[in-house]
Amino acid sequence: MKKLAADEISEKRLKSVSAGLINRLPLTVLLDNVRSLYNVGSIFRTSDGVMIQRLILAGYTPTPPRKEIEKTALGSTASVPWSYTRDPLEPLQELKSAGVRICCLEQTDTSVPYVDVQKRDFPLCLVVGNEVAGVSPSLIGQCDFAIEIPMFGTKHSLNVAVAYGIAVFHLSRVWREPANH
Repeated sequence: MKKLAADEISEKRLKSVSAGLINRLPLTVLLDNVRSLYNVGSIFRTSDGVMIQRLILAGYTPTPPRKEIEKTALGSTASVPWSYTRDPLEPLQELKSAGVRICCLEQTDTSVPYVDVQKRDFPLCLVVGNEVAGVSPSLIGQCDFAIEIPMFGTKHSLNVAVAYGIAVFHLSRVWREPANH
């Protein structure tokens, strides 16, 4: 085993993309009032890693270009399709009318473990909330279901960018896994 050099990793990825082996994940992500520029940058980078369809920055979520976002995004603000809206309800309603299921990453009285999401739940919009307050109640009311990451320690939640990474890589695996597994 040997570690791949950056150019070898790039070459391997380009071959997969050009061969049509990797397509965008049918997942839109809406960030609801995420305040930290570093969290936003990290979410951009993770979104690039799984090739989400689109990232919607909503409310007071900061937008590029900002050096603090770029510090953690490492250029992914150019590779992830994104938009900004002050009112997050508008894009959610548009997505719903287009047949997209809306899901929030939040602890609710009916949330299910994130590992329960299935391929039939796609296309999907994942709503991710503020670092302290979580997803706003008005947006939770628009969701078809909620997923949560089970916590076993003394803390009841993870950093928003970390939680997003766990959830979105699982969603990518669910979508991209061959049907016979």
